[in-house]
Amino acid sequence: MKTFSNLDEGFKCAVCGCDVKPLKYSSRDHCPNCLCSLHVDINPGDRLNDCKGVMKPISIIQSGKKGYVIEYRCSKCGQIHNNKAAQDDNFSTILAVSNGKYKF
Repeated sequence: MKTFSNLDEGFKCAVCGCDVKPLKYSSRDHCPNCLCSLHVDINPGDRLNDCKGVMKPISIIQSGKKGYVIEYRCSKCGQIHNNKAAQDDNFSTILAVSNGKYKF
Protein backbone atom coordinates (compact mmCIF):
# COMPACT_ATOMS: atom_id res chain seq x y z
CA MET A 1 0.00 0.00 0.00
CA LYS A 2 1.44 3.36 -1.04
CA THR A 3 1.43 6.23 1.39
CA PHE A 4 1.59 9.78 0.08
CA SER A 5 3.61 12.35 2.04
CA ASN A 6 2.84 15.91 1.01
CA LEU A 7 6.31 17.41 0.61
CA ASP A 8 6.21 20.41 -1.70
CA GLU A 9 9.66 21.97 -1.68
CA GLY A 10 11.91 23.69 -4.16
CA PHE A 11 15.27 22.31 -5.31
CA LYS A 12 18.07 22.80 -7.81
CA CYS A 13 17.78 20.27 -10.66
CA ALA A 14 20.75 17.89 -10.63
CA VAL A 15 20.47 17.45 -14.43
CA CYS A 16 19.91 20.92 -15.96
CA GLY A 17 20.64 23.20 -12.98
CA CYS A 18 17.23 24.88 -13.03
CA ASP A 19 16.07 26.45 -9.74
CA VAL A 20 12.75 24.66 -9.23
CA LYS A 21 10.08 26.36 -7.14
CA PRO A 22 7.47 24.53 -5.01
CA LEU A 23 4.40 23.46 -6.97
CA LYS A 24 1.87 24.86 -4.45
CA TYR A 25 -0.93 22.37 -5.27
CA SER A 26 0.80 19.00 -4.81
CA SER A 27 4.24 17.62 -4.00
CA ARG A 28 6.94 18.68 -6.47
CA ASP A 29 8.48 15.54 -7.96
CA HIS A 30 10.49 16.59 -11.01
CA CYS A 31 12.07 19.52 -12.82
CA PRO A 32 9.55 21.40 -14.99
CA ASN A 33 12.32 22.27 -17.47
CA CYS A 34 13.97 18.91 -18.28
CA LEU A 35 11.35 16.67 -16.55
CA CYS A 36 14.08 14.72 -14.72
CA SER A 37 14.07 13.90 -11.03
CA LEU A 38 16.10 11.93 -8.53
CA HIS A 39 15.14 8.48 -7.27
CA VAL A 40 14.68 9.59 -3.66
CA ASP A 41 11.26 8.18 -2.68
CA ILE A 42 10.05 4.71 -1.79
CA ASN A 43 6.52 6.05 -1.34
CA PRO A 44 5.64 9.47 -2.80
CA GLY A 45 7.25 12.28 -0.79
CA ASP A 46 8.97 10.13 1.87
CA ARG A 47 12.58 10.75 0.64
CA LEU A 48 13.63 7.34 2.06
CA ASN A 49 15.16 5.73 -1.05
CA ASP A 50 18.94 5.29 -0.94
CA CYS A 51 19.28 4.88 -4.73
CA LYS A 52 19.49 8.62 -5.62
CA GLY A 53 19.83 7.79 -9.35
CA VAL A 54 18.55 10.19 -12.03
CA MET A 55 14.99 9.41 -13.10
CA LYS A 56 14.86 10.17 -16.83
CA PRO A 57 11.61 10.55 -18.77
CA ILE A 58 11.25 7.72 -21.30
CA SER A 59 7.68 8.18 -22.53
CA ILE A 60 4.51 10.20 -22.12
CA ILE A 61 1.16 8.54 -21.53
CA GLN A 62 -2.04 10.49 -22.21
CA SER A 63 -4.70 9.72 -19.64
CA GLY A 64 -8.19 11.17 -19.88
CA LYS A 65 -8.39 11.45 -16.10
CA LYS A 66 -4.82 12.53 -15.25
CA GLY A 67 -3.78 14.36 -18.43
CA TYR A 68 -0.14 13.75 -19.32
CA VAL A 69 1.68 11.11 -17.28
CA ILE A 70 5.47 10.92 -17.47
CA GLU A 71 7.03 7.46 -17.43
CA TYR A 72 10.51 7.42 -15.88
CA ARG A 73 13.38 4.95 -15.73
CA CYS A 74 16.07 5.25 -13.07
CA SER A 75 19.51 5.50 -14.66
CA LYS A 76 21.07 3.71 -11.68
CA CYS A 77 18.73 0.84 -10.70
CA GLY A 78 16.40 0.68 -13.73
CA GLN A 79 13.14 1.01 -11.78
CA ILE A 80 10.17 2.32 -13.81
CA HIS A 81 7.95 4.97 -12.21
CA ASN A 82 5.03 7.07 -13.47
CA ASN A 83 4.13 10.57 -12.35
CA LYS A 84 1.51 13.06 -13.46
CA ALA A 85 2.89 16.04 -15.38
CA ALA A 86 2.72 19.35 -13.52
CA GLN A 87 0.88 22.41 -14.85
CA ASP A 88 4.14 24.31 -15.31
CA ASP A 89 6.05 21.55 -17.13
CA ASN A 90 7.80 22.58 -20.35
CA PHE A 91 5.35 21.43 -23.03
CA SER A 92 8.09 21.36 -25.70
CA THR A 93 9.98 18.85 -23.56
CA ILE A 94 6.81 16.76 -23.07
CA LEU A 95 6.36 16.69 -26.87
CA ALA A 96 10.02 15.79 -27.44
CA VAL A 97 9.78 12.87 -24.98
CA SER A 98 6.50 11.66 -26.52
CA ASN A 99 8.06 11.77 -30.02
CA GLY A 100 11.20 9.94 -28.90
CA LYS A 101 13.34 12.98 -29.74
CA TYR A 102 14.45 13.98 -26.25
CA LYS A 103 18.13 13.21 -25.62
CA PHE A 104 20.17 13.64 -22.47
